[in-house]
Amino acid sequence: MTLLERHGFAAARAETLPGDASKRYTRLHGGPRPALVMQTPDAEYLDAFLRVAEHLRAIGVATPEVLAVDRPGLTALVEDLGPASMADALDAGAAPGPLYAAAVESLARAAAAPPPPGLPAWDAAAMSRTAAATFLEWWWPARFGAPPDDAVRAGLDTAIREMLAPFAEPFAGGAGFVHRDYFPANLMPTPRGMALIDVQDAATGHPAYDLVSLVEDARRDVAPALRDAALRQYLAARPELDAGDFAAAMAACAAQRHLRVAALWVRLDRRDGKPHYLQHGPRCWALLDRALAHPATAPLARFLDAHVPPALRGNP
Repeated sequence: MTLLERHGFAAARAETLPGDASKRYTRLHGGPRPALVMQTPDAEYLDAFLRVAEHLRAIGVATPEVLAVDRPGLTALVEDLGPASMADALDAGAAPGPLYAAAVESLARAAAAPPPPGLPAWDAAAMSRTAAATFLEWWWPARFGAPPDDAVRAGLDTAIREMLAPFAEPFAGGAGFVHRDYFPANLMPTPRGMALIDVQDAATGHPAYDLVSLVEDARRDVAPALRDAALRQYLAARPELDAGDFAAAMAACAAQRHLRVAALWVRLDRRDGKPHYLQHGPRCWALLDRALAHPATAPLARFLDAHVPPALRGNP
């Protein structure tokens, strides 16, 4: 008996949803409850999803309920939260204030609770490595016509590590849950609150990173008033955080993220044949410039001033 037969979905009509290389979703119509089949690429991915989803539900953060698991088949039957993400709601003209407030509420709850064991570290080393993987491996040769030399590679690594060093204590002593891609397409408005999806890449790191991902979105403009309101709400929910330190950490996390993602669009264009992502490049470079104005980002600002003057900062 198959997974679907065991759980009452034998006669359900299957609708394959758009996905990516890491997973595939199928929506089931006509079963006993709204559900999706999630096909994962390997056991590590499936186990990470299950572990993080269980943790979030245990601390009261909405995420799809796992209805059944077929480990040999690398498949999970999960609750279908509906077709409309927060991004869809914003695109349809919904008032952004309540949506961002719900997203901040879920984020603060997720970040304040002790993270589950076994998550990887989203620390300075990992953040330097991922920035180099897009900026040096894809943006740099596309802009300059050749790969960077060893001195440039070492310089970027040193700059990012120095920039993040003042914020290492949360990594080492009190690192919290970090979703790592906390933006509207990965959030689902539900009666239980804003639900998190795509949770399998969660890590432990500085809490500023996810708030930056939300309010300095690489894919859409966020009004300054919304950003400010979200920051005030987050700090009110977590009074143990120092506002000045947190603002500095946001700037440092923003500089790393915007550099990495601005270059990611180039990789998606050159490697994957998806040039439409380049439309987001100007936004990311503008957000990077904003972050570089903060004193906390001085090491990365000096590196870029030496190697990539402002006139060259953009899509190649």
